[in-house]
Amino acid sequence: MVLFPAIDILNGKAVRLYRGDQTKVTEYGDPVEYAEKWAAAGAKWLHIVDLSGAFTGESGIDAVISEIKKRVDIRIQSGGGLRRIVDIRRRLDAGADRAVIGTMAAYHPDDFALATYEFPEKIVAGIDSKDGFFAVKGWTETTGISSIEFGKKCKNMRIRYALFTDITKDGALEGANIEATAQMQEETGLSIIASGGVSSMKDIRALKERGIYGAVLGKAIYDGKLDLKEALTLAHDE
Repeated sequence: MVLFPAIDILNGKAVRLYRGDQTKVTEYGDPVEYAEKWAAAGAKWLHIVDLSGAFTGESGIDAVISEIKKRVDIRIQSGGGLRRIVDIRRRLDAGADRAVIGTMAAYHPDDFALATYEFPEKIVAGIDSKDGFFAVKGWTETTGISSIEFGKKCKNMRIRYALFTDITKDGALEGANIEATAQMQEETGLSIIASGGVSSMKDIRALKERGIYGAVLGKAIYDGKLDLKEALTLAHDE
């Protein structure tokens, strides 16, 4: 199982939000320093999110990604603010290896389809789920389509990976929603990256036992509740 230490960037700082609430922010510092820290612990991937872009649609972290790639030999999966083809291209040109797309899929499906064609194997479907429904625009809006139905649609578009986030779990350190994550992978056929609430070795072990492809680690590694090196050893990250 692949583990993705998260670096969420808001106004140039590495932060964590509580359940996606912009008013409940914990600031940690320089995102580049955290990239170096997580790479030194053995991570092979980072999950980098432009929160400003997610909320406003205006991306601004490309320079940060470029700086990280200059300093650290690591692969990057990145989302937030990628609403147009040009945004995706710019993020990938900055050094991201994969782009996570959610809002574009809901509001501009033709562009989403074009992106999957233009950037094969580089598009990760961002499936943010709130009460079982697909949520967009930094989790501020919920669509009328179920998260699983959207996942099936992505699989039919030959997308391979999906980042599945249970919004009610994100940043809460209450444990991952193992059953919903497993159901998403089983019913859609996508390789699912679990996000939201992964806060213990127990969570990682449970996800691994269910055959989940990957997991994003956030607040738990920032607050020291989970040791990244130990987690990577358990997951047999490659």
